[in-house]
Amino acid sequence: MKKIASYLPGFGLAVVIAVCARWLESLLPVAFVGESVIALFIGMLVNHLMKPGQRVEAGLQFTSKKVLKFSIIMLGASLSIGTILDVGRLSLTVMLFTLITCFGGGYFIGKWLGLDWKLSSMISAGTGICGGSAIAAMAPVIEAEDKDIAYAISATFLFDIAMIVLFPIAGRMMGLSDMAYGLWAGTAVNDTSSVVAAGYAFSEAAGAFATMVKLTRTLSIIPTVLIFSLINARIKAKNPDGKPVAQQKVKIATLFPWFILAFVGMSLLNSVGLLSVAVSTGLKNVSKFFMVAALAAIGMNTDFNEMKESGINPMIHGFIISALVVVVALGVEYFMGLI
Repeated sequence: MKKIASYLPGFGLAVVIAVCARWLESLLPVAFVGESVIALFIGMLVNHLMKPGQRVEAGLQFTSKKVLKFSIIMLGASLSIGTILDVGRLSLTVMLFTLITCFGGGYFIGKWLGLDWKLSSMISAGTGICGGSAIAAMAPVIEAEDKDIAYAISATFLFDIAMIVLFPIAGRMMGLSDMAYGLWAGTAVNDTSSVVAAGYAFSEAAGAFATMVKLTRTLSIIPTVLIFSLINARIKAKNPDGKPVAQQKVKIATLFPWFILAFVGMSLLNSVGLLSVAVSTGLKNVSKFFMVAALAAIGMNTDFNEMKESGINPMIHGFIISALVVVVALGVEYFMGLI
């Protein structure tokens, strides 16, 4: 009980910031920025103006690690494997090429810019899958630092803002159909709120299709986190000189973290209809709120000065990957005869 009590001040502070972030988002005339990003930035501002003391430290660590994993598990209840069949082969083909661009191109760009592979991979995941949710899901399995999580989310957020403004203008200039534009926005814009904003800014039909494509994109979280869990385990099993550690075995539990397995399990339960719409919606809302609270805690664990040490290179990485995804998505649609 004493240990649980030590978590309450920090957890409570994160919850308060999450409530404030949700309120601030509700005041926006257009949902161009999600409550998760708002909470992250409020947390970073709190850290900058008044460093949280030891009284809340344990709770902030608990919220940024344990509560984050719990929110990811609950997120699975809102996903359905059957969504892939609803959207069809068109979006899956485009997504395949954009994901290859993000992770393949991101690897080499990260190497070129001299970035840590964890930060580089999170930026690629945020760009290729679904912004903050993908970054939050990947962070625990690669054991990323809070400052890198904050930097990766910040990088993807900045380009989302630009895309919300530029996509509808570019779509009309190119004379894209509702379906072509929705497919483009759904595969190239990062965060869900940004996809919705960019999609419906073009037309209602484009917004609906973009949102459905985005939900399908979110399913790629599952194989992505499992693959990066394996990569992280393999890297940890080597000495600093790159040689394998003698007689060290990689545990199955390390390769398949319990919370990701639970995430998949929740998704499967929803896919086969064992979760009612009311339960699925309720768990999704719980997931979203606790993820916002976790990102608030991550923000309070992040120092602006530490982020400055990473320099401008992560932003350059995010810009290049985002630009490549925009071009590749359009190129694939062109060759498929949709443009």
